[in-house]
Amino acid sequence: MRNAEIKRATAETDITLRLLLDGTGRSSIRTGVGFLDHMLTLFAAHARFDLDVVCRGDTMVDDHHSVEDIGIALGDAFCAALGDKRGICRYGSMLLPMDEALVLCAADLSGRSMLRMNVQIPSRKIGTFDTELVEEFFLAFTRRAGVTLHIRQMDGTNSHHIVEAVFKAFGRALRQAVSLDPALGDEIPSTKGVLV
Repeated sequence: MRNAEIKRATAETDITLRLLLDGTGRSSIRTGVGFLDHMLTLFAAHARFDLDVVCRGDTMVDDHHSVEDIGIALGDAFCAALGDKRGICRYGSMLLPMDEALVLCAADLSGRSMLRMNVQIPSRKIGTFDTELVEEFFLAFTRRAGVTLHIRQMDGTNSHHIVEAVFKAFGRALRQAVSLDPALGDEIPSTKGVLV
């Protein structure tokens, strides 16, 4: 079973996160950051990952520490759940429309951390959520997960739609990438024989 549980406690956040890659898309998300709860619920549903997140963070300061640390915890869980990556497709991509927004997300579970994010979010805030934290979340995730991730906005004018398209495309791309390829059997999908 490809799953992991991460507990992360710092002076700024206390996080428990459980991830099951071969799930149904069920989630229970309580981060203390309402917009992030919404985005992670969408991510889990589109990835078909089961995801439970509880975070108690210093949101009286702002949401930065909670968002970044949840990205770290999700990256750690993702890496642990994948193990040595035998038999996975490795690559995944999605060009996802969300009303007027159109976002491309492409992932390589290479073991090498890289984020290329070209997304222009018109508003500085969505509700109380600072939109600059979207990139902080993905930076934290890719650094810990060992994933190469390209996210590119092709169109869009509504900030909520753009960010929602990002998280849905992210989920769909990872769903493809972690899928088991029957043609590979127990092989690691790299000519090097290892993905690190």
